[in-house]
Amino acid sequence: MNIKPLSNHLFIESIEEEKKTQSGIVLPENVEKEKPVKGKIVAVGTGKINEKGERIPMSVKVGDMVLFKKYGPDEIEIEGKKYLVGDEDDILAILEF
Repeated sequence: MNIKPLSNHLFIESIEEEKKTQSGIVLPENVEKEKPVKGKIVAVGTGKINEKGERIPMSVKVGDMVLFKKYGPDEIEIEGKKYLVGDEDDILAILEF
């Protein structure tokens, strides 16, 4: 299935990080709620159109690893797989390795 977001929307596949301290203590889910979340971009729109009618290109592309706001994107399920759908403003940073 192909997903084609409109405007400046994007689909993110969330990457769950292990919630463990360096000493091996497992942290409950309610700890670090405001911490940004990692994910992989799986689909991007073509970009927003500005007041002059010009398309503003997206800063992210498919395959980028990103940090995004925990409560910014909405969660949806397509064919049994969960995705986060948000817009470019929900992205905090692109991770480069």
